[in-house]
Amino acid sequence: QVLFRVVTFGLNAFTLRYLSRELIGVVNVRLTLLYSTVVFLAREAFRRACLSGSTKRNWTKTINLLWLTVPLGVFWSIFLGLVWLHLLEVPDPSVVPHYQAGVVAFGLSAIIELLGEPFWVLAQAHLFVRLKVIAESLSVVSKCILTVILVVLYPQWGLYIFSLAQLLYVSVLVMCYVVYFVMFLGSPEATKKSFPVARMTALLPNLVEDETFVNWKEAWLTWSFFKQSFLKQILTEGERYVMTFLNVLNFGDQGVYDIVNNLGSLVARFIFLPIEESFYVFFAKVLERGKNVKDQKQNDVAMAANVLELLLKLVLLIGLTITVFGYAYSQLALDIYGGSMLSSGTGPDLLRCYSLYVLFLAINGVTECFTFALMCKEEVDRYNFVMLALSFTFLCISYFLTHWHGSLGFILANCFNMGIRIAHSIHYIYDYFKESTYRPLTGLLPSPFLVLVYIISGVITGFSEVFCCCDKGWMARLIHISMGALCFAATVVTMFCTETKLIHFVRSQFLSRYMKKGT
Repeated sequence: QVLFRVVTFGLNAFTLRYLSRELIGVVNVRLTLLYSTVVFLAREAFRRACLSGSTKRNWTKTINLLWLTVPLGVFWSIFLGLVWLHLLEVPDPSVVPHYQAGVVAFGLSAIIELLGEPFWVLAQAHLFVRLKVIAESLSVVSKCILTVILVVLYPQWGLYIFSLAQLLYVSVLVMCYVVYFVMFLGSPEATKKSFPVARMTALLPNLVEDETFVNWKEAWLTWSFFKQSFLKQILTEGERYVMTFLNVLNFGDQGVYDIVNNLGSLVARFIFLPIEESFYVFFAKVLERGKNVKDQKQNDVAMAANVLELLLKLVLLIGLTITVFGYAYSQLALDIYGGSMLSSGTGPDLLRCYSLYVLFLAINGVTECFTFALMCKEEVDRYNFVMLALSFTFLCISYFLTHWHGSLGFILANCFNMGIRIAHSIHYIYDYFKESTYRPLTGLLPSPFLVLVYIISGVITGFSEVFCCCDKGWMARLIHISMGALCFAATVVTMFCTETKLIHFVRSQFLSRYMKKGT
């Protein structure tokens, strides 16, 4: 899976050098939003309802219910397709050709993907994890390879390229599931596992005599989830809806913002998210939800407080390192990844600002993972209400900040949003531990000497960028990179000297696990 991600990353970087900002903006924001909205509204509620409860159920009725995602997807594709074609701003055909074909193709791709929904839910319910990984990896790589070939050979095709690539992506995805179940059903392995479906025809809609077509309990549960899905989708894709419906950015700025956003979020996906998921489970097992600190086992409290303090210190230092070095190396990184299209204009400022946002993401992830592991049901309900209000506030702030600061406004609004969430979690952690002798929030206070090294590194690399990057040739770039490497090495050495407790924690918790996996 990691290899597929690396290949995809490289292919995307290659493709960027042949495309305009406007084309990327239309594809990555406008058309992708159409596709994700149709798919989400058509299937999200069905997935949540059909994956709830035990796998021992009447799968014929569940499969019948899942096939209703297809007509629902057709409805949303037609309705939203008309909105995208007639109510939203249409890009200049000389800059972004074949927009109408793109809308039709992305709407059609959503319907094709929904044809595989019964297979996906059945696989997910029975924990076919490898199937999911292989199917998604093959479909993404197929899409990237076709995109590269068409961009190089037929750049004048415009949105035809991405339309064909999107259709290939969903076709490969669905076919992987279909082929797997064709081979699996009726096999000795399926019989051994007592798999509830015996043949492929059982995965099609079937009428059962003297019984209802669907399980009405599941159907009503689906309707309950469906009413929530509108709001969830708006909050999940809030930035793209603001861009699409309120015209706060032109298509070129949308394209650059989307690329920078995806690049910046790599750290969150590959480093912070696994840490959050692992230690959420740890805190939930060590401490009992809903009990105050005095009612917990004190040995467990001591262990949880120590781990929380060191986790906060770890993600804080990772975030500070990215913020300090990201400022001076954003322009170079974008120039290497996407050429002058990204390294000129607003791209470097966006990535610099995103480097600061990563620091907020780092702290918020750990503080919320502890908070969610300890909150009782009533506290979670109150927090969800606060999050709802905060999300609408975020959309409003995004709209106003983008008018004042362009695409930077979205990242600044995200920083504000994360800052409020961090403040809430810190307040909860402080209240939780105030009746004990433990103060895990001290993990947010790095060594003063390390802070001084960060400041010196930031100043040196900042001057290095001014004098050596990025239009002064490759020798100047190498000097700039060398200066950064020296400053980074000095920072790491300082960490080893001043944060010995943290280094021991990292070695015991992460490196030892890696070594065990390797052996």
